[in-house]
Amino acid sequence: MTKMLLCVVAGSQLLGEIGSALSGWDVHTAVGLRDAGQQLRLRGFKVGLLVLDSAGVDVHDIDAFLRQHCLTRWIAVCDRDALERGNCRQLLHDHCFDFHTWPLDETRLRHSLGHAHGVASLGAPPAARRIGADAMSLTGDAPCINRLRQSIRRVAGVGAPVLIWGESGTGKELVAHAVHRHSARADGPFVPINCAGLSPTLVQSELFGYERGAFTGATREKCGLIESAQGGSVFLDEIGDLPMEMQATMLRFLQEGTLYRVGGTQPRVVDVRIISASHVNLEQAVARGAFRQDLFFRLNVLMLEVPALRQRKEDLPQLAQHFFDRYAADRAPQLRGYSRAAAEAMQAHDWPGNVRELINRVRRALVMAEGRLIGPADLGLPAGGSATIAPRTEIAPLAASALALRRGGARVGDEGQAIVAALRGGKSVTQLAFELGVSRMTLYRQMAKFGIDAQAARSREK
Repeated sequence: MTKMLLCVVAGSQLLGEIGSALSGWDVHTAVGLRDAGQQLRLRGFKVGLLVLDSAGVDVHDIDAFLRQHCLTRWIAVCDRDALERGNCRQLLHDHCFDFHTWPLDETRLRHSLGHAHGVASLGAPPAARRIGADAMSLTGDAPCINRLRQSIRRVAGVGAPVLIWGESGTGKELVAHAVHRHSARADGPFVPINCAGLSPTLVQSELFGYERGAFTGATREKCGLIESAQGGSVFLDEIGDLPMEMQATMLRFLQEGTLYRVGGTQPRVVDVRIISASHVNLEQAVARGAFRQDLFFRLNVLMLEVPALRQRKEDLPQLAQHFFDRYAADRAPQLRGYSRAAAEAMQAHDWPGNVRELINRVRRALVMAEGRLIGPADLGLPAGGSATIAPRTEIAPLAASALALRRGGARVGDEGQAIVAALRGGKSVTQLAFELGVSRMTLYRQMAKFGIDAQAARSREK
């Protein structure tokens, strides 16, 4: 196996004195941290040699660099004077596998490099950790994710509307981005619109724009969000939350390809592709009268379904490592990865909040963990798989509750009954809110909507 080494020169110190200590290594030299970062992203190195100079080196910059590239085993070479400075000593303690001072003992340096390479080889190399993260940015190799990638490539090649369905937190916007990037419109704009976040009184002017003088305060004309995506794609997230009166306007736009600004009299031709998404089953919404059937048929030409995280648990190791790497700059300095117990706890958890929940748990663990490896408690998960996780028969309604609660508009029915059942089963409001991934106040508001006695729940919690 070729032993690759990234030698980073931070400062004015030259490499000539290192000499034969690097024989047998495929050495790549980087002058400065920016060059080093580019080479690390391009190749991924198990071992790095950081050559420091006591003059002209910003310890804070090096600290941020090493935090970001924490999976590489770093060996530092520095002046003895650097050991007298507290910030340099802390830098070596927090981030370096070993360190050496001038003049070098080449034999000991060779041993340090070999030891670092051996230890690094026990784990997956940085390049292997990125397997499955192709140009679509969809991490994982589960069969359902591979099928999704194939479907994205097929639907991206045509211009028909796409409807993406999936639970909240599964990555529907990521899929929409992938459809856009693989389409003929990739060079055009991608404009995401959160339909649930639009003000009911301003939704038409936000989507379609307005003319000067259309209403008080309209001192100039404004291009709407849809018009701003000319030649590209519009992503209508949570389309199921679009007000009913706006659904008719949206249907007219989809049928004719033209829109009228508020206060305008001339139609404007807009060439965009519509990609929409919903965590609500729109067919059921149509049956309830909450969504127009004709608009549903217009949107649902090509269908993509994003799997829940509990359906692709074989991807958990890759996903967890991906987010560890992505947010490594925020980590505690001593952290090196996940413990076996943490991996088992993640496999035992049913992830009602999907990938969004995983991201939040990993980011918290990166900051709060005190050991070298993240444990179950750092992730907020019980150890040994003995989690107080709802039985599988309860998972679907509880997950649906979480999705609806985050949207702020759950329905009375299975969701409300699941909350009642969880509270009667002994769960406190705090515990239930944590499992659903929402705040206690959000849960209390929804309990009030469902007619659930919040006061009784509070007394149970006490």
